[in-house]
Amino acid sequence: MDLTIEPIPAFEDNYIWLLQRPETASCAVVDPGEAAPVIERLRRDGRRLEAILVTHHHGDHIGGLAELRQCWPQAEVVGPQDRRIPGLTRVVADGDRVRLAGFERAPDRAGLGTGPDRVRAKRAENAIEFEVLAVPGHTATHIAYRTDDCLFCGDTLFAAGCGRVFDGTVEDLAASLRRIAALPARTRCYCAHEYTLANLGFARWVEPESPALAAAIAAAERRRAQGRPTVPTTLAEELAVNPFLRTTEPAVIAAAERFAGRPLEGQTPVFSALRRWKDERYD
Repeated sequence: MDLTIEPIPAFEDNYIWLLQRPETASCAVVDPGEAAPVIERLRRDGRRLEAILVTHHHGDHIGGLAELRQCWPQAEVVGPQDRRIPGLTRVVADGDRVRLAGFERAPDRAGLGTGPDRVRAKRAENAIEFEVLAVPGHTATHIAYRTDDCLFCGDTLFAAGCGRVFDGTVEDLAASLRRIAALPARTRCYCAHEYTLANLGFARWVEPESPALAAAIAAAERRRAQGRPTVPTTLAEELAVNPFLRTTEPAVIAAAERFAGRPLEGQTPVFSALRRWKDERYD
């Protein structure tokens, strides 16, 4: 998939993901919490905004919608059914497919024949299409977008962590993370915040002797020292260090039980104890 994905920094620690194809001026963004950095980048590069993908209703993810639509009124705004998200032009739910307008590659001329149906078929084959995944928990209506080996997961999964529970439930968030964990290990996870070092600090509370964590902390510190983002990460990396995806690991269960002060049976109680531990003692 010849899709270029880059972060546009926003606020103190947000990332707005910019999706582009090198051979077209069209682009899309994910979770534009503010408009100014997006407008500056797109005008600098001569890009045309065709689509905005929204994962959930929080202001640092939707604050730029109105201004971006003023600049690019043709842009489709895609998101979950939620009255708190203004200006959606398309409402999507679990299992829906989203094809980005204007992202089809120009078809190769060789072997196409002369019929317009053949050209349209080739363009459809080259389109960028996302599958919508319902991943509630951080919020009740949170969704994610998956294409090939890329997952735009908003605030559900972070590098080495996960989102707090707001108007969702702990049970929903635990189930959503299990769903993500079942995706291919090569999946690249594009979360919306630069929280990695803080999350790794809590992960080290949970598994202080983990060599994988020590290596991840060193790598993240190097990237931040160079002014580079620590995300995306791969799901394989998350499965090795993220305590919220490691709720079947004996060391993680033991740490959660020590915090809870009682035995914990099953992944959801372990997850719940970890989330409460981080909320109450670490953050």
